[in-house]
Amino acid sequence: MENKAIARIFKLLSQLMELHDQNPFRIKAVASVSFKIDKLPFAVSTASLEALSEQPGIGKSTAEKIATLIQTGSIPELDELIDKTPEGVLDMLGIKGLGPKKVQIIWKNLGIESVGELLYACNENRLVEAKGFGLKTQEDIKKAIEFSISNQGRFLYAKVEPYAEAFLQGLHQAFPLAKVSFTGDYRRKVEIINTVNIILSAKMEEIAHFLSTTKHTTFETLETSLLFSDEFGIKYQIECTIEDRFFLDLLLTTGSEAHIEQLKQIKSEVPCLASEEAIYHALGLNYIEPELREGLDEIVLAKQHKLPQLIRFEDLKGTLHNHSTYSDGVHSLEQMALYCKNELGLSYLGICDHSKTAVYANGLSMERVQEQWAEIDRLNQQLAPFKIFKGIESDILGDGSLDYPDDLLAKFDFVVASIHSNLKMDEERATQRLLKAIENPYTTILGHPTGRLLLSRSGYPIDYQKIIDACAANGVVIEINANPLRLDLDWRWHRYALEKGVLLSINPDAHRTEGLMDMQYGIYVARKGGLSPEKCLNAFSLADIEAHFYNRKHQKSC
Repeated sequence: MENKAIARIFKLLSQLMELHDQNPFRIKAVASVSFKIDKLPFAVSTASLEALSEQPGIGKSTAEKIATLIQTGSIPELDELIDKTPEGVLDMLGIKGLGPKKVQIIWKNLGIESVGELLYACNENRLVEAKGFGLKTQEDIKKAIEFSISNQGRFLYAKVEPYAEAFLQGLHQAFPLAKVSFTGDYRRKVEIINTVNIILSAKMEEIAHFLSTTKHTTFETLETSLLFSDEFGIKYQIECTIEDRFFLDLLLTTGSEAHIEQLKQIKSEVPCLASEEAIYHALGLNYIEPELREGLDEIVLAKQHKLPQLIRFEDLKGTLHNHSTYSDGVHSLEQMALYCKNELGLSYLGICDHSKTAVYANGLSMERVQEQWAEIDRLNQQLAPFKIFKGIESDILGDGSLDYPDDLLAKFDFVVASIHSNLKMDEERATQRLLKAIENPYTTILGHPTGRLLLSRSGYPIDYQKIIDACAANGVVIEINANPLRLDLDWRWHRYALEKGVLLSINPDAHRTEGLMDMQYGIYVARKGGLSPEKCLNAFSLADIEAHFYNRKHQKSC
């Protein structure tokens, strides 16, 4: 073992000792040992016990620990502390700017046990009020986590998008007479991106020259494409083609393998024509939007002329499930409403601050609910015809019941029921918990059904069919949580929900005005799932959604 590796292990030991509130003098001594080992002028692994013991600040007992580490690969004291520490908490200690004391607060006070949960907490503004934190610290932690995730080579679509769009624009400028387009996973709006694929009707040497004269100086040349990574670690692959084959190659590189295989079953040689639309029509199919080209049922529907009219951002009339400074939001209720009305041109806002059990998010007491309602009434008079609906994100408790008593739940315009705690249940218990919440007559929308955080935390296991069937039977809408970290309900289950007659709602779960724009990412995955405007709750007009909420409450009273 090299000195640096041994020093890192002793540093970890000191961090875990501090995390678990051990003797501060011993913690300081172990941290000092880590520093000294790193600076020794000789290899610790080959030094004698006596030579190590003679080093200032090390001593005999520490030298024996070092010897044990070199011989066995571990230190018993460290192993014991690791066993007592959740794996995700250990990961947090590697985040720049997070020492043991801050990690302890995050773990013990906020109940956060993984880096993914911590990133989401930063997005929800939960760290600002915690002891020893502030807005700047929260933003620094968020940036450090995003950098760490990006180094793993897989990216959220939303993180890649601005850089990919800027690079494509650069290609447009450099090759003004060429045809260029995104293709592959990126064009299909897949939620996790490994490589940004681009197709360009230009010669390989011309593209290579362009890359060599920009900051992308290192690239790999394949038979018909070039590969490189940008300064953010995002991988790109540029496929070269000729102008006459552009649309055929675009089509063949856009679709998933399953989609292309199904096309070739219709005609082994896919025709080369002047547009993708013409190619699909020549195969006897309606044009299939890129997002749908996943090899599911899109070709059957295209053959039967039954493809859905996919939803667009401009189809949205309002936004539901949003937070304000009443709980853990950054912007006030009025600021959120004015942004929706004036900047987005929407007709309504559904405010859904956290319920009282969510103490980590400044959940609303029953008294503060009344305060918010009074402000909503005042703002609705000022902003009419724009309307703020009185909603709540009610925690689904461990037994499946909703937060707040029924007499208060009955007074909300709508209720989003979501799980935020006890995420480690097995499939049967997790499913039963959700089923009970769905069957609650006051549940309007099931929020982020699996609680997943993409690239960070898998969702809790549920029986999707049972959950969707229950929503259909009870008239409960299912949320497509549009936060790029969630995108939950997964698009792969949208078709089943729609077949069962379940309405979906594209909810940004916004905690600040900028977060309202996350609905665009919800649109992307909703299109992949085949959602049309008439089956999306927040594409309803103000009059229609008022009627929906009224009828839902009327059914309860009946």
